[in-house]
Amino acid sequence: MSIDLSPLYRTAIGFDRLATMLENANRVESAGYPPYNIEVIGEDQYRITMAVAGFADDELSIESKQNELTVVGKKTEPEDAGERKFLHRGIANRGFERKFQLADHVYVKGAQLEHGLLHIALYRELPEALKPRTIAIERGQVIDA
Repeated sequence: MSIDLSPLYRTAIGFDRLATMLENANRVESAGYPPYNIEVIGEDQYRITMAVAGFADDELSIESKQNELTVVGKKTEPEDAGERKFLHRGIANRGFERKFQLADHVYVKGAQLEHGLLHIALYRELPEALKPRTIAIERGQVIDA
C-alpha cells in the first residue's frame, strides 16, 4: 500500500520537512482556476507557472507577505461586452485569487508574463547562522565550556 502525498506539494514551496507539510495540510488549497505548475529549477530555486491566458500584466498583481504569496487577477470587461454573442464560451473571463504558502527564507525573485503564462521565480536563501558549518577537531587540551 502506498500513500500519495502529491496533494501536499501543490501550494507548499521550499519545505524541507515532511512533518511541517503535514501540519499545514489543512491550509492547502485544492487545484483549480487558474491551473499552475510548481517546478524545482535548481538547488534552492523554484518557479511557479500559472496559465493566465487573456489577462494583461496590468490586470495581475503579486504580493509576498509573511510566508504567503498571493496572485490576484482582476479581469476588466471590454467595451463591446454587451454587444458580443457567444455560441460557446469556454475561455474563462473571471477574476481569481490564488495563495501559496512559502517556507521560511523563500523569497520572490521576479515575475514575467509571456504567451499567457505567468512565471514567478522564487529562491531560498538561508542566513549564515542557519547554514551548516564544519567544526574542526583539535588534538590536545580539553576545551572548557
